[in-house]
Amino acid sequence: MRYNILFLLVFIMGLSPCFGQAKYEREFRILKKQFPEKALNYISEEIQGAKRVRFYKEIDSAKISFEAKFKKDKLNYSIEFDENGKLEDIEITIQQIDIPNSSWANIQEYLSTGFKKSKIRKIQQQYPLLDGESPETTIKNAFQNLLLPSINYELIVNAKKEKEYEQFEILFDAKGNLLKLRKSLPPNYDHVLY
Repeated sequence: MRYNILFLLVFIMGLSPCFGQAKYEREFRILKKQFPEKALNYISEEIQGAKRVRFYKEIDSAKISFEAKFKKDKLNYSIEFDENGKLEDIEITIQQIDIPNSSWANIQEYLSTGFKKSKIRKIQQQYPLLDGESPETTIKNAFQNLLLPSINYELIVNAKKEKEYEQFEILFDAKGNLLKLRKSLPPNYDHVLY
C-alpha cells in the first residue's frame, strides 16, 4: 500500500511539467539556406515588395518552428511555418487603436481583473491557417488587413499577479475573449557580451 502511494506521488510529480502553462521559447536568427525549402519557395513566390526579410528558428518546449519577419507596406509581419514548411499563421504588429472598441474593452477587463498591474509590450493581430482554408486565402486576408471573426490578438504583457512582475503571452479571439495564457521567458540576449 505504501509503495502504491509513493508510486502515485512520483507519477503525478513526473507529469506536472506537462500541465504547466509556461512558454519556454527561444528564437535564433538563422541563414536563409537553413530555412525550410518549401517555406522559402512559398515566401519568394507570394511576398512581393517585402523589405528587411529575416529568418528565425524558434525552439519551444513543445515544438520547433520557423519564422520569417519582414516589413511590407509600412507594417511589420511575421509568417510562421512548421518544420515541414507548412504555414501556421501570419502576425501583424498593431496598436491598441487598431482593435475594435468592444474587443478592446473585453481585453482591458481581463487584464484589470486578472492582474494587479499590467503593461502591454506588444500587440499582434494573428491570422491562423484554419482547417479547410488554403494558405493563399490566409495570406490574402492578412495582407489586406481584414478584421475577420477568425483572427486573434496576441499580447505580450508584463504583469504582476502576486509580488513580482512576470512576462505573459496572452491570446484573445476577435471579440476579446481569452483563448490562452502562458508565462513566457524574456527575450534571448545570448548575443550580448558583457
